[in-house]
Formats: sequence, structure tokens, C-alpha cells
Amino acid sequence: MNSEYPRRRLLKIIAGGILSIIGGLFGASNNLSKLNKTRENIKINKTSILSKISLPETGPWPTEDPFLFCVHHNDNYPAAKDDLSPNVSLSGRHLGNDFSNKDGWSMYHGQKVPGFPRHPHRGFETLTVVSKGFIDHADSLGASARYGDGDAQWLTAGDGINHSEMFPLFSQNSNNKLDFFQIWLNLPSYNKRVEPNFEMYWEDEIPKISSNLNGNKNVQVEIITGDYLDFSSPIAPKNSWANNKKNDVAVWIIRLDRNGNFAIPDTKSGAKRNLYVLKGSNMEIDGQSISGGSMVTLDSSKNTVIKNLGSKTKILMLQGVPINELL
Repeated sequence: MNSEYPRRRLLKIIAGGILSIIGGLFGASNNLSKLNKTRENIKINKTSILSKISLPETGPWPTEDPFLFCVHHNDNYPAAKDDLSPNVSLSGRHLGNDFSNKDGWSMYHGQKVPGFPRHPHRGFETLTVVSKGFIDHADSLGASARYGDGDAQWLTAGDGINHSEMFPLFSQNSNNKLDFFQIWLNLPSYNKRVEPNFEMYWEDEIPKISSNLNGNKNVQVEIITGDYLDFSSPIAPKNSWANNKKNDVAVWIIRLDRNGNFAIPDTKSGAKRNLYVLKGSNMEIDGQSISGGSMVTLDSSKNTVIKNLGSKTKILMLQGVPINELL
């Protein structure tokens, strides 16, 4: 990330004057016969692709209602000191506002330990999903938590909360990788002023479905929120738009190895559906070639089939019925 990514400016644009400096399994195996039967019954009626664009190399990604914001942090930090900070010189970095991605990592708003010191949120939710590395959370409610390596945190800012998100480094003998998504989900007007709170979804509570297709275990679907077949995510916070199943909110991480195939069922809810392709240079969605670093907007009323013809591919899916309200 670079200095062209000023989060304060973004918040002013989105929130209309709200100032903010942002941060940012049970290991279930699938019923193979049910998965294969589902794939056999799916027939594509023309393509489900509405549009596709290239994602920016740094900074936030485009989103659609009910989502406000999405960013992917992917930093390869050096070995750590005893105080959990990088064991290298920080000279030349704009400490306090370092989005340079110099040497493959940034300090962001951190001065010593990378991350985002205390900052406010109000009127929406943040969902932070960590694939690798750790985040230290502390907030104005007096709560704190350390989470990472597959965990997720769902924060309902509601009437307003201050919190910090710092990235402690633990390994003193090797690099410290950090890989996570932060997603903002709008709150409907009737829940804008609810009491703030956060909930943790630990790695072993999040369903991870591995499907065996064509004799290879080459697909894994991580259901952060939403349903797939008989698998359901942990229940979303009570005041969240995602708590009502009629709103059809889904956040999935789809990983495909070479020759992986995955079918996304249609929905009749009218939900917006977008795929964010992070890795992979040779894959197809409904027969169309899609390169890594792409956002693909889909018609959720049609089935979608993903085929990976190249190296490992990682896809984030965001889906939900629009709220049709401003922040």
C-alpha cells in the first residue's frame, strides 16, 4: 500500500464528514455425494457475469451496497524484536502514515508496532478476517482480544466506538506474514444508534468445506457468514443486516488448486454478488477467462461455475441484498 491510500479522506467521502482513521472450525468435511449431485444439477443459462474490472494494486476495492468498503492487507514483515516490533531500521518511512509497502510491508499508522492505533467508527460494522498473522484489538468498552490465523472479528460500531488494531510480530527467527481482509457492512437506519459491541468467531467455529471433485481435493470454501448446502456460518450479530437470512448476506473465501471447480448456486433474493480474484492467472468463470487481480460482478439469479486451470487461486465473495440507504 502507498501514500495514495489516505483512509481519513475515504471516511470523509463515505461518511459525509465523519472523521476516522481505520484499521485496516470445526474443519467440517463435506457430504461428497451431495456436493457432486449439486454440481450435476446445475445448468448455466447464459453467463452470470455482468461486468469485470481490474482491482487496484493497493488501497480499497470497489464494493456494492450493503458493503461500504473492502481492503486486503498482505504484508511480509521482517523478524521481530522482543517488543513485537520489526527488527530493522524504520528510517525513511513516514511513521504515523506509512502505506509505502516498502520491502513488502507498511507500518500504517503505527509508530513502533505496525497497525492502526485508537480511532473511531460509527453507524456501520467492520468484519476482519485473518488468514495469517495476528491482530491485537482494544476498545473504548474496555474489551481486548488477540486473534489471527483463521479467526474473524465482527464489530458493530453502532452509536460509536473507539478501537485500535495493532499487528504484533512474534517470530524472531523468520519473517512475520500478515494476510487479512477488512470489510465494512452498512447498518440500516433503525440500527445506526445501537449499543456497540464486538464478537469473535474463532477458527474452529468457521465452517471450511473441502470438496473432492475429479478425484482431487482441490477446493475449499470458508463460510465466514452465509449458508452453503447444509453448512451455516456462526450467527451474525443481532443488529447486523446479515442477521436476517432474507438479506442473503454471504462472505466466503474460495480457494482452488489446479483443476479446481466450484459451483455457486443461484439465489432469488435479489442480492448483489461480487467475486474478488486475488491469485491465479488462468481461470474461467462461466467459460470466460479471468486473470488474478480482478473484480467480477455476477447476476446472483444465475448459477456460476468457477474453473481453475492454473496455479492456486484465492477468491473473496461478497453478497447481500442492498439496504438502499446512505451511511
